[in-house]
Amino acid sequence: MFVRRTLLLNAAALAAVGLLAACGKGSEQGAAPDVSKPLKVGATAVPHAEILEMVRPLLAAEGVTLEIKVFNDYVQPNVQLFEKRLDANYFQTKPYLDEFNTARSSDLMTVAGIHVEPLGLYSKKHAKLADLPNGAEIILPNDASNTGRSLLLLQSAGLITLRKGENALQTVADIQDNRKGLKFREVEAATIPRILPQVDAAVINTNYALDAGLSPRTDALSLEGADSPYINYLVARPDNKDDLRIVALGNALRSEAARTFIAQKYQGAVIPAQ
Repeated sequence: MFVRRTLLLNAAALAAVGLLAACGKGSEQGAAPDVSKPLKVGATAVPHAEILEMVRPLLAAEGVTLEIKVFNDYVQPNVQLFEKRLDANYFQTKPYLDEFNTARSSDLMTVAGIHVEPLGLYSKKHAKLADLPNGAEIILPNDASNTGRSLLLLQSAGLITLRKGENALQTVADIQDNRKGLKFREVEAATIPRILPQVDAAVINTNYALDAGLSPRTDALSLEGADSPYINYLVARPDNKDDLRIVALGNALRSEAARTFIAQKYQGAVIPAQ
């Protein structure tokens, strides 16, 4: 559990950083950050970029200019952060980040846990779970962390049983009991809302569901609970995780103002992390 911290940065610390930058002195991880430079953060459009827009004035009051770059995929925000074209990003869970780091030999790291987006199973053809026919085609996200998470959702809905219980990295090959003979297809997460009308049902990440005009609380046939461990994190690199601008952003995103905004705007579709 993260300890809630205040948004206000210590003015003396900011002045010290400015003095170090002006004098060209370095820290153990390189030159001290220049708080006068824009903080470039990558995010998916909904809800991440919307939440960042909400906290922009809070950062401006601290002398930090927030520059938001919106992405429609989960790969480029990490690639560009690793390549130092971004200072941070905000869109992903730790299992996804761990998978990315392993696959790309990168070392991106979490800074602060901000919110949970309960994963949902949606359908344009069927009104409830019981209506799913035998042999129904179900679309799943194709990245390993979200595939496993999707299968756990289907298991909790009573549609399948997995060999390894609650293991989050299981695959379709780990399905032990598929009583309805469901057929699964895995595709890139961002494209799933467009495919939804063509299939019986699909598991959709909440950010893409919201972007497509779906309401998780009313439209999902099955939805993860508020106790989901899949927290969305603010992410940075080892060399800049202590940058005072990033610390300020983490504090702003976990502030009471941000928590209230999330609760009121998304009505349970997005839940502030504990």
